[in-house]
Amino acid sequence: MITVTSVEAQNRFGQLLDTVQREPVVITRHGRMVAVLMTPQAAEAQRQGVGADAARQAGLAAIANFRGAGRGGSVAQLLQDRQADRQAEMRKEQSRKAGRKTSGK
Repeated sequence: MITVTSVEAQNRFGQLLDTVQREPVVITRHGRMVAVLMTPQAAEAQRQGVGADAARQAGLAAIANFRGAGRGGSVAQLLQDRQADRQAEMRKEQSRKAGRKTSGK
C-alpha cells in the first residue's frame, strides 16, 4: 500500500488513478490517514467482508501447511510444537559449535 500526502494526491491524481489499479493508496493530511483510494472491486469486496474472509482462509491455510498433511491440533499445540522445534534447533547449533571448538584446536 502506497501512502501520499493530500498535496501529493492533488498534484499527482492522474498517476494515483493508475497506481490504484495495482494497490490501494492511502492519503494523509497532517500525518493522519484521511482517505484510501482503491478500485471499485476492492471497495465492494471490503464492504462485503470478502477481504477479511480471504485473509482468514489464507491464515488457516498457512497453519495447515506448517502443521503438515494429516496432522491436526490447536493453535496452542502448533505454538508448543514450534517452540520445541526451536529448542531442538538451538541444541543442535550449540552441539555443532562445540564440535568446531574441539576439532579446531
